Amino acid sequence: MRWLSDSTVRHLRRVAEWPDLGETKYRLLEELGHGGMGTVYLAEDTVLGRRVALKVVATAAARPGAAERMWNEARVLARLEHPGIVPVHDAGSLPDGRIFYAMKRVDGRRLDELAPGMPLPERLRAFERICEAVAFAHARGVVHRDLKPENVMVGPFGEVLVMDWGVAKALDGGARAPASDGAPLAATAATAVGAVIGTLAYMAPEQAGGEAGRTGRPADVYALGAILYFLLTGRAPFEGPAAERRARGDARAEPEPPRRLDPKIAPALEAIVLRAMAVEPGDRYATAEDLSAEVARFLDGDRVLAHREGALERARRFFARYRTPVLIVLAYVVLRAVLILYGRR
Repeated sequence: MRWLSDSTVRHLRRVAEWPDLGETKYRLLEELGHGGMGTVYLAEDTVLGRRVALKVVATAAARPGAAERMWNEARVLARLEHPGIVPVHDAGSLPDGRIFYAMKRVDGRRLDELAPGMPLPERLRAFERICEAVAFAHARGVVHRDLKPENVMVGPFGEVLVMDWGVAKALDGGARAPASDGAPLAATAATAVGAVIGTLAYMAPEQAGGEAGRTGRPADVYALGAILYFLLTGRAPFEGPAAERRARGDARAEPEPPRRLDPKIAPALEAIVLRAMAVEPGDRYATAEDLSAEVARFLDGDRVLAHREGALERARRFFARYRTPVLIVLAYVVLRAVLILYGRR
């Protein structure tokens, strides 16, 4: 009797779980990745002759609410036609009974993998594009509820896409929310499946406290601030002691201030993060656009509204923004002084 190797067994198990596409227009090519709710496959649309990403409810995730969550994600994406959000092409049920939807295949890398090698201005410009996509969703009455660097893809040409809308909530009831809305939060950092909604390391206090009714646009603004925190410090806001406090049920725990982790971070950027991540929703930026505008002001060398700067800091900002004209004027003044001095001899 010949024993199969572990790698062979794993391969056979994966193949056994592959969806039945026999009665569809799709031809399965390979598995791209999988998570708690579903598996994403590369498939060919045989009618249009293009490759798509096919997301299918994983057999292991076929527990109560999984199919509804998949339908919810497909419906949400279908109403969000924006360059920063992956478009849905098709959705339905497969012959084996599993739910699927087809979407544009995205090439690129996750933001959490790419950010450490990106210059700060590039990271901030990517963050602005994330805010734009989220602001568009908010304008359409949809909140994401699981914004984090792992759910952002950066393409080879700099395009930024906000992914994984599986726990999104339609504020106007246009798409059904997951059946677990309002369930108590489990002390875990995993994406919502069952009782968990969101990712503990990035979620707003009201969301961490299980207050589903208060988890609206301000919660997404908080999560955007948490993403900016990661882009500045290289770590999630709630790691170490802060994460332990949250896991013990302290939803109002606050993260370590960014400049305490890295003093080289500009005070104005820290001020933006701290306002976006304020404990009380009313103390945060009112919209994702307002948050994006603050970052734009910093990049343009303008005064950041959330930061009270001193005279020296104002002078530094003025010099940084108008460096070339200032240097030209200084050079002219020095040259004139030299000419005057030599003219008197």
